[in-house]
Amino acid sequence: MIAPFVRLAAVLVILGATITLARAQSDGSDPYTLPSNASPAPAAAQPIAPAAPAQGAPAQGAPPAQGAPNSSTYSSAEILKTGHHFFGSISGGLATVIEQAFAKYGEPNGYILGQEATGALFGGLRYGEGDLYLQGQPAQHVFWQGPSLGFDLGGDGARVMMLVYRLPSIDTLFQRFVGVSGSAYVVGGFGMTLLAVNTTYVAPIRSGVGLRLGINLGYLKFTPQATWNPF
Repeated sequence: MIAPFVRLAAVLVILGATITLARAQSDGSDPYTLPSNASPAPAAAQPIAPAAPAQGAPAQGAPPAQGAPNSSTYSSAEILKTGHHFFGSISGGLATVIEQAFAKYGEPNGYILGQEATGALFGGLRYGEGDLYLQGQPAQHVFWQGPSLGFDLGGDGARVMMLVYRLPSIDTLFQRFVGVSGSAYVVGGFGMTLLAVNTTYVAPIRSGVGLRLGINLGYLKFTPQATWNPF
């Protein structure tokens, strides 16, 4: 009794498969592939590359850009403008002296504007006072005194502009600066000399009633208060 039913089931299975194959061949599809709406297998995860820095932005860990202007010193244009205003005229001699100072010593980090008087036939004294200017700090009134030894002509009252180099603090100025205190470089009625102590330098630029002649070997002592004692 069971065998006829088994044979009938097998015939039905074969008949169904034959009909399916015939339909697939008639519409051009492949019965052995996934239908088009089947979801493909998920792709393998790919590592995410770090985002590139924006154009013009420095890379992380890169050194800072060089060549920025130094905000702690004064440029030659600033000193020349101040000098012309201070001495009261536009002078080619002043411009040449300032150019010489910058060529030899670079940019100063401070300057002094003041007046001084000296008097010497063989030996004499020099007294002066003025304001010290440093970038980002209020002006500081200072005084200076010192002997002037050497061959000098007469007394003179002169305006003086001093360029100050490598001054770490105002207190560092209050000591003796030794050097050539005469007009070591003279152009058009302006003279420049150099005084030094350790690594700090002062370059006075002078113009007065008379142009001082010769080499005045001595020193200048800067003080926060006026004093008649040059020693």
